[in-house]
Amino acid sequence: MEIINCDVLIIGSGGAALRAAIEAKETFQEGIILLLTKGAVGKSGVTATACSDRMAFHATLSHTEPGGIHNWKYHAEDIYRIGGYVSDGDLAEILAKGAKEAFEYLEALGVPFIKRKDGRADQFITDGSEYARACYSGPRTAIHMEEALLRKASTMDIRMMDHFLATELIKNNERVCGTFGIDEGEGGLEERLKGFSAKAVVLATGGAGEAFQVHVFPQGMTGDGYAMAYRAGAELVNMEFIQIGLSSVKTKLACSGSMMRAIPKFINDLGREFLSNYFPPGTPSESIGNVIFEKGAAWPVSREKATHIIDVAVFKEMAQGQRVFLDFSANPSGFRFEDLEERWRERYRKEIKAEIGNERRSKSPLARLKEINPDPVKWLAENGIDLEAGEKVEIAPAIQHFQGGVKIRGKGNTSLKGLYAAGECAGGQHGANRPGGNALMDTQVFGKIAGHFAALEAMDSQSIEQIPHDFRDTYLQKLNKLEKKGDGIPAARAREEIQEITSRCASVVRTDAELLNGLNHLMEIKRNGVSLDERGWLYTLETENILDVAEMVMRAALLRKESRGSHLFFSRFQDPQSMGIKDPEWRKYIVIKKEQETMKLEPRQPVEWQAPGTANK
Repeated sequence: MEIINCDVLIIGSGGAALRAAIEAKETFQEGIILLLTKGAVGKSGVTATACSDRMAFHATLSHTEPGGIHNWKYHAEDIYRIGGYVSDGDLAEILAKGAKEAFEYLEALGVPFIKRKDGRADQFITDGSEYARACYSGPRTAIHMEEALLRKASTMDIRMMDHFLATELIKNNERVCGTFGIDEGEGGLEERLKGFSAKAVVLATGGAGEAFQVHVFPQGMTGDGYAMAYRAGAELVNMEFIQIGLSSVKTKLACSGSMMRAIPKFINDLGREFLSNYFPPGTPSESIGNVIFEKGAAWPVSREKATHIIDVAVFKEMAQGQRVFLDFSANPSGFRFEDLEERWRERYRKEIKAEIGNERRSKSPLARLKEINPDPVKWLAENGIDLEAGEKVEIAPAIQHFQGGVKIRGKGNTSLKGLYAAGECAGGQHGANRPGGNALMDTQVFGKIAGHFAALEAMDSQSIEQIPHDFRDTYLQKLNKLEKKGDGIPAARAREEIQEITSRCASVVRTDAELLNGLNHLMEIKRNGVSLDERGWLYTLETENILDVAEMVMRAALLRKESRGSHLFFSRFQDPQSMGIKDPEWRKYIVIKKEQETMKLEPRQPVEWQAPGTANK
């Protein structure tokens, strides 16, 4: 087996990975910095591919509401409070304080953030925030970030190896010292398998969208970092909290913001409107219209927002075998634009791009969408959905972001020596909800931090730990066992079964009965094992990762018998309302760790943060 040595190994190639690699090289200029990713650098992963109607990067700048030199404190409080008090308060403070510097760094790299007439960054209010902090360059903010970071990294002596799947973290002397990796190219396993030794490792592998049937993630997001860290003995946290939002099934576009503020009609494949069936009996149509409008600024599922009733309605409609669509060609039954609450009409007026007048505005959702944000209409047409021709947008609750992950502390360090994490792979900095725009910001704040402290640790290390022979032999035995066709469940079938289980049991509506049933099925798959099939080694190993992630999500969801943020727990599936929040009993996060061959879950008190001075409300 070929062994490749480096000082700092970064696994991943998105915004967090690139920022970590840049910072590691700037910190340890003589060091060997290696970025390892299973996709193509700059073309794979979420940051390089994500689009939405107006993709946000949250930052508290000097001019950001409510103003003043301490306005970052309001941001920190929002992260902690809106997160449901189940994240670490000190990490919220690090995010809020670091956002301005992260924004300015990206701006200096050439990210074309939209500016106001006075030259300052334009900012708007996103999901869960009280103040306008969201900076943006348009629908492709994330892509612009990836391009800028890659341009910078390409000018530095950073080694990049793509099309390699990191498969297992390597430990020696109780510390992480590298990973095994398999080249996705052709050839036998022996020549494709390599060992990567490092003084410090940064996990920046993103989330696990492919653990579910419907998601907005690009191909390959299979939770590799979560699973590798878990198997190595690291702690994970908040895995039950997954941001879920209504998205286009065909294009994966998040149907948030202006898509909802245009007040489309929700219909099933029988052409019937159904939302009123899930609101309390007698709810007037104008009230439903106001909730749809509010959904634009409260897009993800959240128990704390009245808008979650829409997600429940769509999920339950689909559970009955119906497909669900947004119809922009006609108004919802009984809807009149003038019935919107004054605060929503004022919000609408502020977003008008080209005035069309009251008569045309009242005519259809399409007219309103074109008035406040024509970009989604154009984007959808380019991607095969012609709203102008009356085509409808099929939607479903889609997995959008994992709030939890490998548990980190303030240096991006995990519970294992030598191992750091950043971006969506990391956990503890976000809680049950996450203000929109904080995900991109998080990649830059903790990407820099993790890269910096990983480089410092590498500088302090005398030599690279060698890969123990017994560790290598044990891993080769595992791979040989997978290769025995006929043993276990073929990977493709196993993945389909796992995705069906998670989507049915651990999506919008969660119950004791469904979670227990789903876990029993997952354990049956685990007992039988996943076997290599015609999809090959990488697909099979990814499927094993998905199996580990699915178990973490479902066990944590089953333990948390309350509703908080994105976790909606129902006594029975047919109940109209989920359980309430249980405070202070469940103002805790759930820490997951592997002990021997058992998944152990421990509710634990997060690091509290008291909003000082001006942030008290």
